[in-house]
Amino acid sequence: MKLFSFWRSLATFRVRIALNMKGLSPEVVNVDLLKGRQRSPEFRAVNPQMLIPALIEDDGRMLFQSIAILEYLDETHPSPPLLPKDPFDRARVRGLALIVAADAHPLVVPRIRNYLEHELKLDEPTRLKWIHNWSNEALTALETHLARDKQTGRYCHGDQVTMADICLVTHAVGARLFEVDLKPYPTVSRIVDACLEIDAFARAHPLKQPGAPASGGH
Repeated sequence: MKLFSFWRSLATFRVRIALNMKGLSPEVVNVDLLKGRQRSPEFRAVNPQMLIPALIEDDGRMLFQSIAILEYLDETHPSPPLLPKDPFDRARVRGLALIVAADAHPLVVPRIRNYLEHELKLDEPTRLKWIHNWSNEALTALETHLARDKQTGRYCHGDQVTMADICLVTHAVGARLFEVDLKPYPTVSRIVDACLEIDAFARAHPLKQPGAPASGGH
């Protein structure tokens, strides 16, 4: 198994957490997004969308998109499970995860930030305002769901880590890298802190990856 990764990629952060939880240690191939290595012919041959993560199985088959990879890992390595058994509970966990993966994260990735800077000519304070807006919108939605729903426990859904926690943590860590204040979101903060005490989450943190700077920042 081979994982195409970059320390700062929040989508790859999700996959690293899941791999750690499943006890899997793939070969890691670094794709430096800041240097544009995702646009190289070599990586385009892997993923024509030029995005990471990408996961290649031992037989050469390739998977892309973090949520699809998480579900694949859960189905092929079912312990510990990332999704509950009950259909309603599974849908709730997926819904929480998709607030991050489908709605918020795509608006703050490097290709969007580069477009805002180079095509729309927005200065850094304006670009940060954009990032803070969409980060906070997702955090507000997540906080509201988690604080009011009886299914919320120590983690997003009960007392067992799920895909929702993986996505929540990656969003919160990314928000912190852009200096978004998490104090207005106490339920989110509590769950994130609980997750980051788990080794699988802590080892996957962006700042603990090869090539990461000593301290975070955008």
